Amino acid sequence: MTAIASALRSAVDALAAVPRDIAPYRALDDVELLDLTRLAADEVRLAQLHVSLLAGEIARRSAPELGHAGLAQRTGHRTPEEMVRVTTVTRVADARTAVRVGSSVGAETPTPLGEAVLSGRVSVAVADAVRTGLGRPGGGVTESVLDEAAGVLLERVSGLDADRAAREARAVRDELDLDGIAEREQARREQRSFRLGKRADGMGYAHWVLDPETFAVVSDVYDRITSPRRNEPRLQSEGEHEGEGEHGGQGSAHPAFDDDRTPEQRASDTIAELLRQGVAADTSQLLGDGPIGVRMIVAAHTLQERRGRGWIEGHPDAISVETVERHACTAGTITLTVDGHPDNAGQPLNLGRERRLFSRAQRLALAARDGGCRWPDCERPPSWCEAHHIEHWHRDRGKTDIAVGLLLCRHHHLLAHNNGWEIERAGPSYRLIPPDQRADAIDMPSRSPALHDALSA
Repeated sequence: MTAIASALRSAVDALAAVPRDIAPYRALDDVELLDLTRLAADEVRLAQLHVSLLAGEIARRSAPELGHAGLAQRTGHRTPEEMVRVTTVTRVADARTAVRVGSSVGAETPTPLGEAVLSGRVSVAVADAVRTGLGRPGGGVTESVLDEAAGVLLERVSGLDADRAAREARAVRDELDLDGIAEREQARREQRSFRLGKRADGMGYAHWVLDPETFAVVSDVYDRITSPRRNEPRLQSEGEHEGEGEHGGQGSAHPAFDDDRTPEQRASDTIAELLRQGVAADTSQLLGDGPIGVRMIVAAHTLQERRGRGWIEGHPDAISVETVERHACTAGTITLTVDGHPDNAGQPLNLGRERRLFSRAQRLALAARDGGCRWPDCERPPSWCEAHHIEHWHRDRGKTDIAVGLLLCRHHHLLAHNNGWEIERAGPSYRLIPPDQRADAIDMPSRSPALHDALSA
């Protein structure tokens, strides 16, 4: 007790001694600022680890079988999570995370994930994301299999935030239990809900929990309303190249130029108008051209074998083959067939009934291959992206070809052109070359799980 208390008090005293005057922070150069931010993040991670260790012990002393004699109930708390929340003055979600990770770390049988937390290799938040994403035993997946998968995931989640680590973990669970995808999909669907409420000031609010399939439809509408591309001039024609239309054309002014509403206000007004007008709404004025719907992306071998998984374009969680087939009846699917030649491996060759040479088909191909903006750590969906020629149209006399095209969101597209970033292709891979030629190239992995599935066949 004395050693732990002394060490924690020393840590608190050391943190209290860190300068808080804003002037020294403003005097930092960019490199120093980022270095100190990383150090501060290390402080947070260590503090969360200490809280989790203590929370795990609180949970052990408050085990359900102890009843009212347990620590939490004996001190007037219903659960150990509530006791941790009150004691640490944090959110319920933070307390639950601390208890889950602390209980796992303090388990009688050590696990690779628990050891990684104790050693500082992964944070409490990432460890919880991995464990939650992998889910519980079932469908032939035992606890030992999940522990082994968590150990394998440690390398994949190194350097990732908790949200991305959770997506990686869910993807691994799908790989371990393909037959359980439909069951997990149904479990998420059953959590959907919608309710309206009225605030004391007369305003109203809606609380809408959407299953992934519904969320894909609603987010497609929302992205169309709020996308920065909505504020660009209308295109003269769909097939124009860089500098002639999408990036510099003399199109007619878009009504959004005179719109002083925030994106959130515009979304509220447009969705309300859609509800008022229903099926009679002129959606081309509200949302732009094209029917509302979602695209299902699936590897060709999956549909042929009728076993495996597909994805909703722009969303990372797998869906069942049955859902893909159901949508094929109404909205169509993108069936991804990839080139096996070493120089072109991973390039889409066949996209259902879409013909490759037309610009719309090429954008569909890029969306299926890239899954959104390919800039490292960017998560903009395909609907927010533009097609970038990695061999510039004018400078390099580049071709408008899928293999030398890449999806970039508007921000990163401008950054690439204006700040001297280059992109090079090596077979199926793309690498980002910083303006400073001395810096290392950065991998630009695809965000499309369907592409990874197609390449692994």
